[in-house]
Amino acid sequence: MVTAMGGIITAMLERLPSDIGPDPAGMAAPAALQRLLAWLSPAFPVGAYTYSHGLEWAIEDGTVVTAADLEAWLDGVLRHGGGRNDAILFAHAWRAAAANDLDQLRSIVELAAAFQPSKERHLEATAQGRAFLLAVSAAWPNDPMAALVDALGADAPVAYPIAVAIASAAHGVPLDLALVACLNAFVANIVSAGVRAIPIGQTDGQKAIAALTPACEAVAAGSLTAGLDDLGGMALRADIASMKHETQYTRLFRS
Repeated sequence: MVTAMGGIITAMLERLPSDIGPDPAGMAAPAALQRLLAWLSPAFPVGAYTYSHGLEWAIEDGTVVTAADLEAWLDGVLRHGGGRNDAILFAHAWRAAAANDLDQLRSIVELAAAFQPSKERHLEATAQGRAFLLAVSAAWPNDPMAALVDALGADAPVAYPIAVAIASAAHGVPLDLALVACLNAFVANIVSAGVRAIPIGQTDGQKAIAALTPACEAVAAGSLTAGLDDLGGMALRADIASMKHETQYTRLFRS
């Protein structure tokens, strides 16, 4: 994950404070970078290590048995499945949060939850989303974010990408960098699941993360101009995997 974040770090340090986003205080680039690195760290307390996004079933089924299989699987999810949809929803949620458009934000929250194709994927998205908002609110108090979270309500099914988008907008973290960083964190987490469950070596896992960096950047760039009508996907096997995992006999992961 450190290698894949290199381009993000370089780009962020080159940004001027006036380019950072909606925060009227004009957050400096290093402060925005620090937030992204902390929030998207594998150590952040959202329980990400307990989810595989259906990958565990694909491993059991024999679809994913090598590092190359894992890379191909994730590339498909990023470009044609949940990764792309999450990125589109992230962009719209960030803009709604930045504009304090509560009606639009509520609509996106509901849409993101409805787009989860299985019970376990819904749990994966919303449990992590709520945990993320709680942790960020406690460690990085922020009035605009507190107002948005309060307006959504304690029971709102906030999916993880939407939670990251809300926090990023409220804290003045730029949309483009927050989006590609979130996608990279998703890749890193699923690769970590693959390293443990296939298993493959740690270096092979890092190679997969590095190889998928262009896909993260491409999906992020396309999502910045995509509308909500562009939501949809063709990674049906990944969705089916998440459904099959619900009844898988032996499981390490919650999804």
